Amino acid sequence: MALASQAANLLEKAIGHTGDAVTEQNLTNPDRDREKYADPSGEKMKALAWMGKNDVQLVETYKPKILEDRDVIIKVTGSTICGSDLHLYRGAVIELQKGDILGHEFCGKVDSVGPNVKNLKTGDRVVASFQIACGECMYCQKKLSSQCERTNSNKVENIMYGGRTAGMFGYSHFTGGFAGGQAEYARVPYGDVNLLKLPEDIPDEQGLYLSDVLSTSWNCVVDTGVKEGDVVAIWGAGPIGQMCAEMSFIRGAKRVIVIDGGPAAWRLDLVKSKTPKVETLNFTDLPKGTTVTSKLKEMEHGGPDVALECAAGEYAKSWTHQVELLTGAETDTSEILNEMITSVKNYGRCGITGVYVGFTNHFNIGSIMERGIRFIGNGQAPVHLYWKELLKMLQDGSLNSGIMLSHRVDISEMDTLYQKFAARADNIQKVFVQTKFSDPPAPGTPELISWK
Repeated sequence: MALASQAANLLEKAIGHTGDAVTEQNLTNPDRDREKYADPSGEKMKALAWMGKNDVQLVETYKPKILEDRDVIIKVTGSTICGSDLHLYRGAVIELQKGDILGHEFCGKVDSVGPNVKNLKTGDRVVASFQIACGECMYCQKKLSSQCERTNSNKVENIMYGGRTAGMFGYSHFTGGFAGGQAEYARVPYGDVNLLKLPEDIPDEQGLYLSDVLSTSWNCVVDTGVKEGDVVAIWGAGPIGQMCAEMSFIRGAKRVIVIDGGPAAWRLDLVKSKTPKVETLNFTDLPKGTTVTSKLKEMEHGGPDVALECAAGEYAKSWTHQVELLTGAETDTSEILNEMITSVKNYGRCGITGVYVGFTNHFNIGSIMERGIRFIGNGQAPVHLYWKELLKMLQDGSLNSGIMLSHRVDISEMDTLYQKFAARADNIQKVFVQTKFSDPPAPGTPELISWK
């Protein structure tokens, strides 16, 4: 995949962008062009940069400056690491370049605003959506912000997918090339659209997760149509899978079964401890001859009504898919997808939220057609469609994002965090990453730890 990424970079350079973006592209680090992108004060900041496959480093770079009239510069008070970041870390997402600042989930305090930003002022507490939306195009008018037509002019994505997503923070040049929020400062294009004010009763340790994980989980559950009385099976017990379990019950699910195993099997116990109604299935403990599909059909007549994919396409189990991924014969394994398809009831629903970036082999299209399976790509979650509703749920207590929060670390140890998170070590589920601008830990949230 590393070679594919570099080839994609060269291809994009050769064929050029589509030219229809309304905000600056490919500014993943102010240090790339200090005169153009760095704040004139010369102030430096810490940031986490991708330096190559399985290599991220804390670097010192320049504070970004306001480039466009609707920009907002924020002092980052909280960021985190996501399973999606591991796809970048391992080189599974194409068009990364050495020095790109990572991080698509962050919150902070407004430092400065462009002249056309009227709804925010210096000092406001805000959370950023992980996608960058213009607020005006066909999709943005419907609050489908992740599909904004005007913030990502990457032609390679357009060719591969037949369309493009919105620009995204810290997620390679494939999604526009924007510097991310695993840093002490961040520039937010169209800040009047892509920042949500946080009220005083919502601390950063809750509000931060409106940026992605809560919206992504809610979108997975709602878009796949989880309803009253459903039996739901969830592949992956990470933060997205955990919140999907909680949200499935909020939507009226009768039973929720969470599936995981291998080095991540400890997450099943964590999820069960936080949401006791959850049932768990450890695929590594299954006896010989028993599959995930056969076990689910044993647990529920005909299988679950709904299957939710909250893992990703890079985790191959069989030698066949391991070889195909290694040789580039496919970019994503179909194994989890096929388990979901064969596990659900006839006319069951499968929702795909874990990241899949390209093409897969050995996909069971026959079962989908013959059994009437609804196979739903949930897409990158449209944060703007949900975040105000989810904020109200946090405020009234019907939703608690704290159940997934396991650690608090300082940005100075972000590189170590990537290594440990990738290894599923230290029981790290969801992390709050503080900076020099952060407030002390909110009551009931984890205290700062250090690996030094």
